[in-house]
Amino acid sequence: MRTRRTRLLAATGLALAALALTACEDGTGTKDEGAQQQTTATAATTPKQSPTPTPSSEKPTASSGSTGSTGSTGSTGSTGSTGSDSKPGGASGATRVLCNGSNTKVTAQPVPRPLNHMLITVKNTGSRTCDLTYYPVLRFDEMQWVPQAAEETQPQAVTTLAPGESGYAGVLLSAADGSGQGGTTGHKLTIAFQGMTPNSSGGASATPSLPAKGVYYDSALTVTYWQREMADAINY
Repeated sequence: MRTRRTRLLAATGLALAALALTACEDGTGTKDEGAQQQTTATAATTPKQSPTPTPSSEKPTASSGSTGSTGSTGSTGSTGSTGSDSKPGGASGATRVLCNGSNTKVTAQPVPRPLNHMLITVKNTGSRTCDLTYYPVLRFDEMQWVPQAAEETQPQAVTTLAPGESGYAGVLLSAADGSGQGGTTGHKLTIAFQGMTPNSSGGASATPSLPAKGVYYDSALTVTYWQREMADAINY
Protein backbone atom coordinates (compact mmCIF):
# COMPACT_ATOMS: atom_id res chain seq x y z
CA MET A 1 0.00 0.00 0.00
CA ARG A 2 2.69 2.45 0.87
CA THR A 3 4.47 1.74 -2.41
CA ARG A 4 1.36 2.60 -4.53
CA ARG A 5 0.72 5.83 -2.60
CA THR A 6 4.30 6.84 -3.03
CA ARG A 7 4.12 6.26 -6.78
CA LEU A 8 0.86 8.22 -7.03
CA LEU A 9 2.28 11.19 -5.20
CA ALA A 10 5.35 11.12 -7.38
CA ALA A 11 3.27 11.10 -10.57
CA THR A 12 1.14 13.93 -9.33
CA GLY A 13 4.24 15.95 -8.44
CA LEU A 14 5.67 15.41 -11.89
CA ALA A 15 2.44 16.62 -13.52
CA LEU A 16 2.39 19.78 -11.42
CA ALA A 17 6.02 20.45 -12.19
CA ALA A 18 5.40 20.12 -15.92
CA LEU A 19 2.46 22.53 -15.75
CA ALA A 20 4.50 25.07 -13.85
CA LEU A 21 7.35 24.75 -16.33
CA THR A 22 5.01 25.38 -19.27
CA ALA A 23 3.61 28.52 -17.62
CA CYS A 24 7.08 29.87 -16.99
CA GLU A 25 8.27 29.34 -20.56
CA ASP A 26 5.62 31.55 -22.27
CA GLY A 27 5.77 34.18 -19.52
CA THR A 28 2.02 34.35 -19.18
CA GLY A 29 1.52 32.21 -16.15
CA THR A 30 -1.14 29.58 -15.86
CA LYS A 31 -3.76 29.79 -18.60
CA ASP A 32 -7.44 29.02 -18.35
CA GLU A 33 -7.99 26.72 -21.25
CA GLY A 34 -11.75 27.31 -21.16
CA ALA A 35 -11.37 31.11 -21.44
CA GLN A 36 -8.90 30.65 -24.28
CA GLN A 37 -11.35 28.54 -26.24
CA GLN A 38 -14.16 31.10 -25.66
CA THR A 39 -11.96 33.97 -26.90
CA THR A 40 -11.02 32.02 -30.00
CA ALA A 41 -14.66 31.27 -30.81
CA THR A 42 -15.66 34.93 -30.37
CA ALA A 43 -12.92 36.12 -32.69
CA ALA A 44 -13.98 33.59 -35.31
CA THR A 45 -17.62 34.76 -35.28
CA THR A 46 -16.87 38.55 -35.33
CA PRO A 47 -16.89 39.92 -38.94
CA LYS A 48 -13.86 41.83 -40.07
CA GLN A 49 -14.49 45.52 -40.92
CA SER A 50 -13.02 47.03 -44.04
CA PRO A 51 -10.86 50.05 -43.34
CA THR A 52 -12.54 53.44 -43.64
CA PRO A 53 -11.59 54.91 -47.06
CA THR A 54 -9.43 57.95 -46.91
CA PRO A 55 -11.18 60.92 -48.69
CA SER A 56 -9.50 61.65 -51.99
CA SER A 57 -8.69 65.18 -53.03
CA GLU A 58 -11.53 65.91 -55.40
CA LYS A 59 -11.10 68.47 -58.17
CA PRO A 60 -13.69 71.33 -58.31
CA THR A 61 -16.56 70.46 -60.57
CA ALA A 62 -17.21 72.68 -63.57
CA SER A 63 -20.41 73.91 -62.01
CA SER A 64 -18.71 74.97 -58.77
CA GLY A 65 -16.06 76.83 -60.71
CA SER A 66 -18.68 78.53 -62.85
CA THR A 67 -19.92 80.45 -59.86
CA GLY A 68 -17.05 82.74 -60.55
CA SER A 69 -18.85 83.67 -63.76
CA THR A 70 -21.16 85.80 -61.68
CA GLY A 71 -18.34 88.26 -61.90
CA SER A 72 -19.59 88.93 -65.41
CA THR A 73 -22.26 91.06 -63.82
CA GLY A 74 -19.52 93.60 -63.75
CA SER A 75 -20.58 94.29 -67.31
CA THR A 76 -23.25 96.47 -65.77
CA GLY A 77 -20.44 98.92 -65.59
CA SER A 78 -21.13 99.37 -69.29
CA THR A 79 -23.90 101.71 -68.18
CA GLY A 80 -21.07 104.16 -68.10
CA SER A 81 -21.24 103.95 -71.89
CA THR A 82 -24.15 106.33 -71.65
CA GLY A 83 -21.43 108.91 -71.62
CA SER A 84 -20.84 108.02 -75.26
CA ASP A 85 -24.30 109.34 -76.00
CA SER A 86 -23.04 112.87 -75.60
CA LYS A 87 -23.55 114.16 -79.12
CA PRO A 88 -24.59 117.61 -80.38
CA GLY A 89 -27.26 118.94 -78.09
CA GLY A 90 -25.93 117.69 -74.72
CA ALA A 91 -28.10 115.40 -72.61
CA SER A 92 -30.46 114.57 -75.45
CA GLY A 93 -27.52 113.88 -77.74
CA ALA A 94 -28.58 110.24 -78.11
CA THR A 95 -31.34 111.37 -80.49
CA ARG A 96 -29.54 114.28 -82.17
CA VAL A 97 -26.97 114.46 -84.93
CA LEU A 98 -25.32 117.14 -87.03
CA CYS A 99 -27.20 118.54 -89.99
CA ASN A 100 -25.30 118.12 -93.24
CA GLY A 101 -25.73 117.21 -96.88
CA SER A 102 -26.61 113.58 -96.08
CA ASN A 103 -29.71 114.22 -93.97
CA THR A 104 -31.07 117.50 -95.34
CA LYS A 105 -32.38 119.11 -98.51
CA VAL A 106 -30.58 122.36 -99.30
CA THR A 107 -31.71 125.14 -101.64
CA ALA A 108 -30.08 128.48 -102.49
CA GLN A 109 -32.17 131.20 -104.15
CA PRO A 110 -31.55 134.94 -104.68
CA VAL A 111 -34.30 137.11 -103.16
CA PRO A 112 -35.68 140.37 -104.55
CA ARG A 113 -35.37 142.16 -101.20
CA PRO A 114 -33.07 143.06 -99.69
CA LEU A 115 -31.06 143.72 -102.83
CA ASN A 116 -28.11 141.48 -103.61
CA HIS A 117 -29.16 138.85 -101.08
CA MET A 118 -29.58 135.11 -101.35
CA LEU A 119 -31.44 132.78 -99.01
CA ILE A 120 -30.13 129.33 -98.09
CA THR A 121 -32.75 126.91 -96.76
CA VAL A 122 -31.91 123.60 -95.06
CA LYS A 123 -34.73 121.14 -94.43
CA ASN A 124 -34.21 118.15 -92.16
CA THR A 125 -35.17 115.11 -94.24
CA GLY A 126 -33.80 112.57 -91.75
CA SER A 127 -35.51 110.70 -88.93
CA ARG A 128 -33.50 112.31 -86.14
CA THR A 129 -33.25 115.85 -84.82
CA CYS A 130 -30.15 117.60 -86.14
CA ASP A 131 -28.09 120.67 -85.23
CA LEU A 132 -26.97 123.44 -87.57
CA THR A 133 -23.75 124.71 -86.02
CA TYR A 134 -22.13 128.09 -86.61
CA TYR A 135 -22.61 129.20 -90.22
CA PRO A 136 -22.41 127.73 -93.73
CA VAL A 137 -19.04 127.76 -95.47
CA LEU A 138 -19.63 128.88 -99.07
CA ARG A 139 -17.57 128.24 -102.14
CA PHE A 140 -18.55 129.39 -105.62
CA ASP A 141 -16.88 127.44 -108.41
CA GLU A 142 -13.13 127.33 -107.66
CA MET A 143 -13.13 130.27 -105.27
CA GLN A 144 -9.89 130.43 -103.25
CA TRP A 145 -11.16 132.40 -100.25
CA VAL A 146 -13.77 131.84 -97.57
CA PRO A 147 -16.57 134.38 -97.01
CA GLN A 148 -16.75 135.80 -93.51
CA ALA A 149 -19.75 135.55 -91.19
CA ALA A 150 -21.66 138.53 -89.85
CA GLU A 151 -20.92 138.18 -86.12
CA GLU A 152 -23.94 140.25 -85.13
CA THR A 153 -26.18 137.47 -86.46
CA GLN A 154 -24.90 134.79 -84.08
CA PRO A 155 -27.92 133.30 -82.23
CA GLN A 156 -27.95 132.59 -78.50
CA ALA A 157 -28.40 128.85 -79.05
CA VAL A 158 -27.60 126.28 -81.70
CA THR A 159 -30.26 126.08 -84.40
CA THR A 160 -31.91 122.68 -83.97
CA LEU A 161 -34.18 121.08 -86.54
CA ALA A 162 -36.66 118.33 -85.81
CA PRO A 163 -37.47 116.03 -88.75
CA GLY A 164 -39.30 118.11 -91.37
CA GLU A 165 -38.23 121.49 -89.96
CA SER A 166 -36.10 124.05 -91.80
CA GLY A 167 -33.28 126.40 -90.87
CA TYR A 168 -31.95 129.40 -92.79
CA ALA A 169 -28.88 131.47 -93.57
CA GLY A 170 -28.71 134.75 -95.48
CA VAL A 171 -26.01 135.70 -97.96
CA LEU A 172 -24.99 139.23 -98.88
CA LEU A 173 -23.69 138.68 -102.43
CA SER A 174 -22.28 142.08 -103.28
CA ALA A 175 -22.07 145.63 -101.97
CA ALA A 176 -25.12 147.69 -102.94
CA ASP A 177 -23.00 150.83 -103.34
CA GLY A 178 -20.56 149.14 -105.71
CA SER A 179 -17.68 149.28 -103.27
CA GLY A 180 -16.98 145.56 -103.59
CA GLN A 181 -14.05 144.34 -105.61
CA GLY A 182 -13.34 141.37 -107.84
CA GLY A 183 -16.95 140.91 -108.89
CA THR A 184 -17.68 137.69 -110.82
CA THR A 185 -20.52 135.30 -111.58
CA GLY A 186 -20.65 131.92 -109.91
CA HIS A 187 -22.39 128.94 -111.52
CA LYS A 188 -21.74 126.28 -108.92
CA LEU A 189 -22.15 126.55 -105.18
CA THR A 190 -20.79 124.17 -102.54
CA ILE A 191 -22.00 124.53 -98.95
CA ALA A 192 -19.94 122.92 -96.21
CA PHE A 193 -21.30 122.27 -92.72
CA GLN A 194 -19.27 122.80 -89.57
CA GLY A 195 -18.88 120.42 -86.65
CA MET A 196 -19.06 121.08 -82.91
CA THR A 197 -15.92 123.21 -83.02
CA PRO A 198 -15.37 126.13 -85.40
CA ASN A 199 -13.99 125.22 -88.82
CA SER A 200 -14.26 121.48 -88.15
CA SER A 201 -16.05 119.19 -90.57
CA GLY A 202 -19.72 118.55 -89.91
CA GLY A 203 -20.11 115.85 -92.53
CA ALA A 204 -21.20 115.72 -96.14
CA SER A 205 -21.39 118.97 -98.09
CA ALA A 206 -24.32 120.09 -100.25
CA THR A 207 -24.36 121.44 -103.80
CA PRO A 208 -27.69 123.21 -104.32
CA SER A 209 -28.63 124.33 -107.83
CA LEU A 210 -28.19 127.96 -108.84
CA PRO A 211 -30.17 129.95 -111.42
CA ALA A 212 -29.12 129.21 -114.98
CA LYS A 213 -27.58 132.66 -115.38
CA GLY A 214 -25.51 132.18 -112.26
CA VAL A 215 -25.11 134.42 -109.22
CA TYR A 216 -23.05 137.60 -109.15
CA TYR A 217 -20.86 138.22 -106.07
CA ASP A 218 -17.87 140.35 -105.09
CA SER A 219 -15.52 140.87 -102.13
CA ALA A 220 -18.44 141.98 -99.95
CA LEU A 221 -19.71 138.37 -99.89
CA THR A 222 -20.85 137.65 -96.33
CA VAL A 223 -23.03 134.98 -94.67
CA THR A 224 -25.13 134.88 -91.52
CA TYR A 225 -25.12 132.25 -88.81
CA TRP A 226 -27.80 129.59 -89.09
CA GLN A 227 -31.18 130.91 -88.00
CA ARG A 228 -34.52 129.44 -86.96
CA GLU A 229 -36.50 132.20 -88.70
CA MET A 230 -36.27 133.21 -92.36
CA ALA A 231 -36.62 136.89 -91.53
CA ASP A 232 -33.58 136.76 -89.23
CA ALA A 233 -31.54 135.23 -92.04
CA ILE A 234 -32.16 137.86 -94.74
CA ASN A 235 -32.77 141.06 -92.73
CA TYR A 236 -29.43 141.96 -91.21
